[in-house]
Amino acid sequence: MRNKKLNKSRTTTFDFIVIAVFTLLALITLYPFWNVLILSVSNTVSVAKHTPYLLPYIVDLTGYKTVLQDIYFIKSLGISLFVTIAGVMINMFLSVTGAYVLSKRQLIGRKVFMTMILFTMLFNGGLVPTYMIIKDLGLINSIWSMILPTAISTYYLIIMKNYFLNLPAGLIEAARLDGAGEWTILWKVAIPISKPFIATFALFYSVERWNEWYNALLYINKKDLAPLQIYLRDILVNLSGQLSAQAQQMLSATEKVSTSAVQMATIIITAVPIICVYPFLQKYFVNGVMVGGLKE
Repeated sequence: MRNKKLNKSRTTTFDFIVIAVFTLLALITLYPFWNVLILSVSNTVSVAKHTPYLLPYIVDLTGYKTVLQDIYFIKSLGISLFVTIAGVMINMFLSVTGAYVLSKRQLIGRKVFMTMILFTMLFNGGLVPTYMIIKDLGLINSIWSMILPTAISTYYLIIMKNYFLNLPAGLIEAARLDGAGEWTILWKVAIPISKPFIATFALFYSVERWNEWYNALLYINKKDLAPLQIYLRDILVNLSGQLSAQAQQMLSATEKVSTSAVQMATIIITAVPIICVYPFLQKYFVNGVMVGGLKE
């Protein structure tokens, strides 16, 4: 009896230590996000008066108003929305159809195709040849330069292929006996029973498209075509050089608003749209990835 009480006491102590350690780690992880949020609603007076700045001593939304009234922000937001929506549609169409075809064991040259696809995961043409191809295709300073070069992910394609490979064979054969062709089987049978899996990768593609900046940095030279992530980078590097004349006048008229408030407000506005998508598709993550990870 005494041993049981001693073990229970040790377990309780251990649980308390584990909870305390992980609570501390959670606070350390969340603090940068909290700091960005409270700085975005601060002003120069409150920041100078309170050091370190841990609480929202004042709520000043001028930083958000400055960003939202900047014409370059509106344009970059529209560019990012188009790249995300159009890019995900292209990504999912090519990935789903390509994975379904490669999942057919009777496909002639299937191993050759898979070898060629796997080869691209290990080797690429390099930055300069890729740039020359994009230039020859006339995609410099084009929105499509942020979409077409990454129209499909080899890694996602292979996972989708493994998933379609493990679909119930009886269901596919039943549809085929009813006279359905491969295209009909894909859109009427395979996709409807794969919605959680497809939703998972649609979210993965969405996050990648929303955070697109590398291709824009390489192929976009016009300020009007810069996506939101490039706009955010320019805001953080050179605030006055990025804002439009109207936004600069508004910022100058309000001397109490610090440049850090505008910069932090831009970070929040940039992150919020994609964060809002997560709660709706989060439940599909484990199910979709685990099923797609089944080996052939």
